Amino acid sequence: MIGKWHLGHHGAYHPNFRGFDYYFGIPYSHDMGCTDTPGYNHPPCPACPRGDTPPRKSEKDCYTDVALPLFENLNIVEQPVNLSSLAQKYAEKATQFIQHASSSGRPFLLYVGLAHMHVPLSVTQHSEDPGGQGSYSAGLQEMDSLVGQIKDKVDSTAKENTFLWFTGDNGPWAQKCELAGSMGPFTGSWQTRQGGSPAKQTTWEGGHRVPALAYWPGRIPANVTSTALLSVLDIFTTVVTLAQASLPPSRRFDGVDASEVLFGRSQTGRRVLFHPNSGAAGEPGALQTVRLERYKAFYITGGAKACDGTVGPEQRHELPLIFNLDRDTAEGLPLERGSAECQTVLPQVQKALADVLQDIAFDNISRADYTQDPSVTPCCDPSQTACRCRTV
Repeated sequence: MIGKWHLGHHGAYHPNFRGFDYYFGIPYSHDMGCTDTPGYNHPPCPACPRGDTPPRKSEKDCYTDVALPLFENLNIVEQPVNLSSLAQKYAEKATQFIQHASSSGRPFLLYVGLAHMHVPLSVTQHSEDPGGQGSYSAGLQEMDSLVGQIKDKVDSTAKENTFLWFTGDNGPWAQKCELAGSMGPFTGSWQTRQGGSPAKQTTWEGGHRVPALAYWPGRIPANVTSTALLSVLDIFTTVVTLAQASLPPSRRFDGVDASEVLFGRSQTGRRVLFHPNSGAAGEPGALQTVRLERYKAFYITGGAKACDGTVGPEQRHELPLIFNLDRDTAEGLPLERGSAECQTVLPQVQKALADVLQDIAFDNISRADYTQDPSVTPCCDPSQTACRCRTV
């Protein structure tokens, strides 16, 4: 594994204890530690205090306790990490890994968790645009170059039997303003009229819909766009199937095998997809939005912090707001309650939600009590240089 690892570094959370033979990267998001170069974030994070200097006042969402560590397996090889050179380090380690695996003739899985396009946006000097296109565009070009280097190495070593899958994990972080990117046509206009942002941390299309590219010459058709509904949850199940492995029969898995869609033999993906609370409104982890084919039903709505600092109110809907995404990509006008279309879709949405909640209620596989078990409690000790603590 190479890149960002959101589970942290401590104990059993570390990638080397989670099934990866090799790890090179940062143990959490790169805005979760300060660096010696201030001003990357927006609003800016102060630099790390030096010596006995007291910490500088900062925003609540700006971490200044600890410098961000760069790990190679279990060793910290750089701290604070130099974000300006991190992308090239990732490219070098990824291409070396692919070359070594290909030379050995062994099958390999490489997971690369890029820090792009998250703030702070930091790029190497040679990737900056002299025309002044801005930090976001420069970062996007750097990410494109990094992915291109990985693809080129695959093409030169194991092109016929290597599958590449590229995807994002959320929409723009609107409160970061010009550093956030664009939602395109997925503007969540119903929510913007209520206030706040319908991007990251919400279940609106601007928060959850992400790009995905699949590449496997000779297996996956080129220059084809699919409208099938899929999720990043499906990557695991699909890769296991393609590797001709099997999943434990005693467990239930949320992913579906998407190989028929990838190979162009089907345009039918998921019929139903559930969107849990992503931070803007509702109880943590609660299933608040149901996608049913072209329809999307919201039981809870709310806007994340927008660029101007406003936040949309949390609203609970006993009967959900239902949008037809084929006609209304911007999610601006919900179906009329009394319309025949709404009356047809509503019971199907209610049944889909009831079925998944019942499935969750009877799934007793996981027994970890995350409130009591010290082995699953992340470290929070300012005296430990690799830990981070959030002070209020």
